Amino acid sequence: MTTPTARCPALFIAAPASGQGKTTVTAGLARLLRNQGKVVRVFKTGPDYLDPQILAQASGQPVDQLDLWMAGEAYCRQRFYDAACEADLILVEGAMGLFDGEPSSADLAALFDIPMAIVMDVKGMAQTAAALVSGLASFRDDIHIAGLIANACGSARHRELIEDALPPTIPLLAAMPRDPALSLPERHLGLVQAAEIREDLEARFEAGAKALEAAGLLDALAALSPVTFTAPQEQLAAAKPLLNGHTIGVARDAAFSFVYQANLDLLEQMGATLRFFSPLTDSHLPECDALWLPGGYPELHAQTLANNGAMRSAIDAFYSADKPILAECGGLLYCLETLTDYDDITHTMLGLLPGQGAMRGRRGCQGMQTAELPEGPVRGHAHHRSMAEGTPEPIGHGRRQRHPAPGEAIYRQKRLTATYLHLFFPNNPDAVARLFSSTPFLSTQAHAEQQLLSEAFTHATQ
Repeated sequence: MTTPTARCPALFIAAPASGQGKTTVTAGLARLLRNQGKVVRVFKTGPDYLDPQILAQASGQPVDQLDLWMAGEAYCRQRFYDAACEADLILVEGAMGLFDGEPSSADLAALFDIPMAIVMDVKGMAQTAAALVSGLASFRDDIHIAGLIANACGSARHRELIEDALPPTIPLLAAMPRDPALSLPERHLGLVQAAEIREDLEARFEAGAKALEAAGLLDALAALSPVTFTAPQEQLAAAKPLLNGHTIGVARDAAFSFVYQANLDLLEQMGATLRFFSPLTDSHLPECDALWLPGGYPELHAQTLANNGAMRSAIDAFYSADKPILAECGGLLYCLETLTDYDDITHTMLGLLPGQGAMRGRRGCQGMQTAELPEGPVRGHAHHRSMAEGTPEPIGHGRRQRHPAPGEAIYRQKRLTATYLHLFFPNNPDAVARLFSSTPFLSTQAHAEQQLLSEAFTHATQ
């Protein structure tokens, strides 16, 4: 049987480090091509939530996160193949520096043979930029550097100095001017959510598109050879209808927005009906069998959450009815008794889980981990700048990708599962289905213990 293939031009936007302007360039390029009537499919490397929101607005297309460890090669291969069947161009934005992490952006680009454009903030350097990109290009022999995009270029002369110093094999694809109107606003976990600054982003996308067009990047794109994307040899298994007839309430507003589209898609593919609600503005829950409180920025809206007593009461009643709730990161903070924000003001939260949450400045925790749940292991990641104290004994911890120390705590109170970990549901659909199921899941050990208790009770009453 012949494996299906699809050919489509593709470009991987990478950088030597974070903060070089990858998202600015990727969004501007996506908007430029969209304005020309092209279909652009954009992907984001790693478990990022904020960049995909911005890139989706810029491109007018959904943006999937791709990570070889968290999602797996077959999943990534399928997403690329599907995109190549419909797109005029595929863009992939890398994460951190192109060789950072295991797996890295370079690993993803090499596996799928996607050429890489290096975005570099060249403020304060000239010929050195050429030396740096030359070093990156020669560091591994399994990647192809298509050229350099010089960001924050100060003048025509500045561009000329950089271009003249580059070797013939690494062209200068474009030089972006040093213009604050092109950069994207940030906050403590990264970029500001797209929904909060939609109109401002539109102006920046258009400005970036014009700058890239003036810099001649379209000519460089026209020279790209199509990449052949192959479907997985074993098609991804169709989701089992494990949640048929189930309705899941999903918190979604400015406080809770860190949601993988892949997670929503999987729940629906398993038969679940999704009902979205806002803990900030709604006074009651939708009719549902389970709740998902994802991550986000509850610390920025803590007073509003505290003031919404009707919603707090509704969620408390849902919890008391012993219905399943998954609370991730920001959702965990919402479930604690209190949350202290960056202004050192303490707000009353749900109180479903004993403990106090507090923000702790720029230092935080991040990294890939496997959540060791009774329902089964699910891969995900942690990224937070808060701490939870006074919490109960956890039922387990995340297993770090490459470090023996215990990862994030996993709490279980009644049917509430709360953790700092953000789970990638497609990694283990069966475990996720059990997590949201109306019937409590018992591990093999717990089931055996329950059987012994039942047998003992039966014997005592005979």
